[in-house]
Amino acid sequence: MCEISIIVPIYNVEKYLKRTIDSILSQSFEDFELVLVNDGSTDSSGEICDEYARRDERIKVVHKNNGGVSSARNTGLITASGRFIGFVDSDDYIAEDMYELLYNNLIKENADLSICGIYDVYEGKVLEEKGNQYLIKNREETVEMILESKIISVNPVNKLYKKDLFLGVSYPEGSITEDAAVMFFLLEKAKKIVIDTTQKYYYYHRENSITTKPFSRSDMKTIEVWQNNEKYIAEKYPQYLSVAHTRVCWANLIVLDKLIMSENDYLSEQKKIVKFIRKNFSFIIKNAYFTKNRKISVILLCLNINLYKLVVYFEYSKNKTRNS
Repeated sequence: MCEISIIVPIYNVEKYLKRTIDSILSQSFEDFELVLVNDGSTDSSGEICDEYARRDERIKVVHKNNGGVSSARNTGLITASGRFIGFVDSDDYIAEDMYELLYNNLIKENADLSICGIYDVYEGKVLEEKGNQYLIKNREETVEMILESKIISVNPVNKLYKKDLFLGVSYPEGSITEDAAVMFFLLEKAKKIVIDTTQKYYYYHRENSITTKPFSRSDMKTIEVWQNNEKYIAEKYPQYLSVAHTRVCWANLIVLDKLIMSENDYLSEQKKIVKFIRKNFSFIIKNAYFTKNRKISVILLCLNINLYKLVVYFEYSKNKTRNS
């Protein structure tokens, strides 16, 4: 048995995979196994995994039929033998001391979950440095922080978990918001969480990632997941119900933006989301979590959907120019 099992779900990432694996194998913390789950890749990703496994005995490779990232993570969890679990996405990379920091903090504080900071990586853009904080939180405080998503988020990466947290918990297959669907259930088993916001994880934003693909009806799952989370919060932590509802509103707006940028018409989905946003107009306008620009766009939406579309097109063009 090793201390840490690092799970990497892999699907058609031959361009980025070696960088990801190299960053993990270069860790200053050495007592780990690397579980590479090739989720039915049709490019050379599977061959790259096998090549690395021949060179390093810490690597386990699992080849499976394509089932999506949740299926790959679940397979990795079944395969993992470590006392602690970490996830790295196959197009990202990590600082050489990330797991040393996460592990040392977890052991020092006798915590159940250890979290570090994330860099958002865009081609041609300078990395944004953020201030460092060291925090010890209980379950309830962490739930609030994740709902607010200012310091930490539901993202499964940049974290080190006690493996026991996953007993009876698995990632929902077929959902594109699998991280949000399980995070609160994992926290339900955690008593102490240590957060060190020193940025050690490099989250690479690429054009064809799951989060940037064109709209499909499966994107509606994002709204469904946050609606389910809202019900869970209402039952377990009713004091945070307002911020939970904020996340539902946020999910509707994000999905609507993506829908509007689609080349196809999804009128029933659009109608459903617009109805929800108009119903929650006052809640959004009075809510400090939404920016001034977002509130203006919601006002325009309530006046005329075409005005809202103009704002979305403008923001998309501006962001594309900024990131090009």
